[in-house]
Amino acid sequence: MTRHADWTGPIAVALFAGLLRFWHLGKPDSFVFDETYYPKDAWSLLQQGYEGTWPDHANTDILAVPQSIPLNSAPEFVAHPPLGKWVMSVGEQLFGLNPFGWRFVTALLGTLTVLMLARIGRRLFGSTLIGCTAALLLSVDGLQLVMSRIGLLDGIQMFFVLAAFGSLLIDRDHARARLALAADGDTDGDTVRLGLRPWRITAGLLLGAACAVKWNGAPILAAFGVLTVLWDQSGRRGAGARRPWRSMLRRDAGPALLAMVGSALMVYVGSWSGWLASGSGGADGGYDRHWADGRDGLSPDSLLGIPLPQVPMGWVPAPLRSLWHYHAQMFDFNTGLVQPHTYQSNPFAWLVDGRPVSMYWEQVPQGQRGCTASGGCASQILGLGTPFLWWAACFALAYLLWRWFFRRDWRSGAVLCAVAGIYLPWFKYQERTIFSFYMVVLVPFLCLAVAQLLGAILGPPGCSRERRRYGAIGAGLIVFAIVGCFAFFYPLYTAEVIPMSSWQDRMWFTSWI
Repeated sequence: MTRHADWTGPIAVALFAGLLRFWHLGKPDSFVFDETYYPKDAWSLLQQGYEGTWPDHANTDILAVPQSIPLNSAPEFVAHPPLGKWVMSVGEQLFGLNPFGWRFVTALLGTLTVLMLARIGRRLFGSTLIGCTAALLLSVDGLQLVMSRIGLLDGIQMFFVLAAFGSLLIDRDHARARLALAADGDTDGDTVRLGLRPWRITAGLLLGAACAVKWNGAPILAAFGVLTVLWDQSGRRGAGARRPWRSMLRRDAGPALLAMVGSALMVYVGSWSGWLASGSGGADGGYDRHWADGRDGLSPDSLLGIPLPQVPMGWVPAPLRSLWHYHAQMFDFNTGLVQPHTYQSNPFAWLVDGRPVSMYWEQVPQGQRGCTASGGCASQILGLGTPFLWWAACFALAYLLWRWFFRRDWRSGAVLCAVAGIYLPWFKYQERTIFSFYMVVLVPFLCLAVAQLLGAILGPPGCSRERRRYGAIGAGLIVFAIVGCFAFFYPLYTAEVIPMSSWQDRMWFTSWI
């Protein structure tokens, strides 16, 4: 077992995570929060290739017995690209348009994310124990559990982003192995060519998929692109390059741009293939599919307040000009959404669980659904990250900053780069209606940060047995506290019916209500 622990450990943690995510996945049997949009869009893509319109009574008809699916062929304007909904439609194709069907893929990807994180942590830190610890922490994070059990897009994007990070780690190891061989052969680190790098291309494809789920994948693509070329510069310096920056810019930056941005763009445009094909043969097709017919120019006239020249663009195929126009409208909607919402929050509060999102709420009277409490019961799905884990992550990020700045620890820098690319861009949109559950994309990297901190508490290699014993006790107590905290809040993650007094005991802060 010790010999095969590099796989048996991650698989065991993933099975535990899968049990939590698939247990009673179809409950509650209702549309939860924004499930009123994405599962129906996914079904429409499956049937028509584009998002159609639905009547106001569609939710009731879909959940009724017998079921009725009142999908209209008239196109609907949507604010997000289609890939996440295409992915969600796989479960609907297998199990139908029902809660289990539209939640199946998010639960599967949430489970696979745990498995990936264990392997990524093992590669990043060179320790199966630390990798499995990071995965265990992810499996008991409340926000990741909630987003794996409902049909929203952010959990799908989380999977693509983490997979891209893992691909770049593999690419880094392969590139350094080639540089080491070149150095052993007396080749100058300035001149060695690294050749085709399939794992970097894979990372670009995955980041393109992340952008094709939601646009906030774009700054992550930029951050990871900078990270991978900095790794190249460092690798060349380690291989004896006299001018590592110059060598990186001459030999690595261009191919990295093509591999990352080029492949990402291919995936992004390809994700719109259903919309592009929907207007062929004279059909009406998707929203604004025929906008460019009979027009030469592009839209909009300005972008971010900067006027755009309206030059003749008739040489660009009309479907692509229509797609550009559609994106201009999506951009205006996404950047101008300021309608107040009860559960919107400021990014400053996200890391400390300042304002979680209530995804589902039902007050259950005594005598119904097994409620025996005289004061009645509550059933809620609360998008709350496990508090002890997230608060520990705040200290862990501070530790990683210290490690990166003073010790030049590349592992800390890698995790911090992901944190910066995922979290910091949201501060630009503090006036927009935004929610803390967007942070689910960041949760795997918070778990990596906490696992690295726990590894430091456990003790460095070569430390005394007594030091390792006390370190293991301290790290174990932290993990035990996080798991216990998750168990305490578990009813609020899965819509369990609990007495109202028990629900009140879990509302530690008024901002959680």
